[in-house]
Amino acid sequence: MPSWKDLKKNPGLWRNLILRSEIISAVREFFSKKGFLEVNTPLLLPAVIPESYLDVFSTYLKNRRGIKKRMFLAASPEASIKKMLVSINRNCFEITKSFRNGETDSNLHNPEFTILEWYRLKADYKKIITDCQDLILHIYNKISEKFPDQPNFKHSFPPVIRYRNSSINLSAPWKKISIKKALEKYSGISFADITGGQDSADPFTPDRITAFARKKGYSFSLNTTWEQLFNQIYLNEIEPNLVKYGKPVIIYDFPKPLAALAKVKKGDNRLVERFEFYIGGIELGDCYTELTDFREQKNRFEKNIREIKKYNKTAIYPDQEFLECLKTGLPECAGIAVGLDRLVMLFADLADIKDTIFYG
Repeated sequence: MPSWKDLKKNPGLWRNLILRSEIISAVREFFSKKGFLEVNTPLLLPAVIPESYLDVFSTYLKNRRGIKKRMFLAASPEASIKKMLVSINRNCFEITKSFRNGETDSNLHNPEFTILEWYRLKADYKKIITDCQDLILHIYNKISEKFPDQPNFKHSFPPVIRYRNSSINLSAPWKKISIKKALEKYSGISFADITGGQDSADPFTPDRITAFARKKGYSFSLNTTWEQLFNQIYLNEIEPNLVKYGKPVIIYDFPKPLAALAKVKKGDNRLVERFEFYIGGIELGDCYTELTDFREQKNRFEKNIREIKKYNKTAIYPDQEFLECLKTGLPECAGIAVGLDRLVMLFADLADIKDTIFYG
């Protein structure tokens, strides 16, 4: 990660720092023009949403008498923004820091990162796809004007950006592919074969997917979950192929175990209304039609807490106030989290997220 010493020795690094600033300005301009309210939520929290697929940072807050209270660094502003939505009932967005433990030794992850989240009322995940297409084009147009000599993008039609020696046409509509189709196309696996079909009492028992994982040589044990096995297949066989289209790619309708806060898809209770979007092979955003049923959310909380304990992840205090807000009535909405550092990687043509994060 570039420090003040690196910036002093290599003035060329300033270009990436300025580009980062311009991207953030373009994001704010985009949402301001659309009438979204910018909010600021806390980074230090007394309780968090239990999500078994990530680990959190915990710390202690002392009062003046030295009495300690356990606290957590926010892994996402999601719960805090949704609590606000219950009261303010407006489209809103936030640009903030988030923290996730264990996310090292990767060119796409950093334990401290910058996240953009926005929420649109009376909308589902399909509407957020339109927002994503419009936002990326807005950023492209703005920084093309500011950096006319940047070699990896030009102000042109169609809008094309070069990332890691590949050309990507950013124009809408983007390529869309369902998880079911991607699984068959790139893994040779039918979704029904690993879930037992829509009428199965428990579609996600590990035994169905274990046979395929064994044939493909993936590692697992008696305690390995369906979700963990599916993630190995997804990350190794599906995700690497998403760079081949020469367009941004939307992959949608994820298995239910892979979305703790998403609404179940009508007509197939094995799936949830979730998509991720990729540009140049980088996963940039993760969207849900938000779950508003507090009973269903409570059940998912309990399941995730059991898995957090099972895999010896950092013990948490589950956010019961979040469940109370859902019970009060979260408006129908959809939301997305986008990695801003990864956006800088894309537009600056950088291979490592650490080159986008500047420290003193």
